[in-house]
Amino acid sequence: MTKKIGLYPGCVIPTEQYGYEMSIRKIMPELGVELVDVENISCCGAPFKSINLVMQTYLSARNMAIFEMEDLDIFAPCPQCHLSLTETKQRLESSGELREKIVSRLLEEEGLEYKGALKIYHTLDLLHDLVGIDVLKGKVNKPLGWNIACHYGCHTIRYTGADRPDSAEHPMKMESIITTLGGTTSDYSEKLNCCGGPLMTTHKDSALTKAGEKLKAVQERGFDALAIVCPLGGRVLDSKQERAAGMVGEKLDLPVFYLTQLVGLSMGMEPESLGLNLNKSPVSKLI
Repeated sequence: MTKKIGLYPGCVIPTEQYGYEMSIRKIMPELGVELVDVENISCCGAPFKSINLVMQTYLSARNMAIFEMEDLDIFAPCPQCHLSLTETKQRLESSGELREKIVSRLLEEEGLEYKGALKIYHTLDLLHDLVGIDVLKGKVNKPLGWNIACHYGCHTIRYTGADRPDSAEHPMKMESIITTLGGTTSDYSEKLNCCGGPLMTTHKDSALTKAGEKLKAVQERGFDALAIVCPLGGRVLDSKQERAAGMVGEKLDLPVFYLTQLVGLSMGMEPESLGLNLNKSPVSKLI
């Protein structure tokens, strides 16, 4: 049975992390998920959270109202967008004053109606919970056979009260998916460490240092590759790996894949159709 769901790509994925979007669009129809592109959506507001909370709440609520008018749930593969949307949903449920200001005044001026009844999915819970491990297992015809470290990213699992896709302290959904695809994986002490991605716009050296430290830890533990589910992680761990290596004085040559790219590879899809030719890390070592 096909599940129809609206795709909310956010800002970073369609403007620089093309492999994430390409692999999402490639694998989802094969997994029974029909992605719907919705017009008139905008930034989720997350970049404004520390400056103007009302603006952030309005922008996220506006996007959700647009999806609700199309009778669609949301698939937000960017963890920062997913967090902004889920936080806003909770905020509007708990604050009558804010709901009055955002929903009854600002959205009404645009002719939009927000109900807050939609579901919001990230890549992790969409694959693990909605599609399901059994369906994924049935689609694998080319098991990966690699030892893959998992990087969840900060906003994917934190904070606990914001209805995150997996546990903040002991996330295991990505590991479950990796083993289903025929790979192996294991915990490592730096698994939950920040990659530095959110710091790239304000503290580039700090961001690249954190990325280098994370990559070094994974590489030293003998993993074949690193799996990610966040475009900010892709920005520093994949695209900026060479610069991150320079910041920590190491030679880094670790393949970094989006989880959706690994799903596609395990299904026997062509690497270029998954955007792997656009990855900057040495994925060709494995594929």
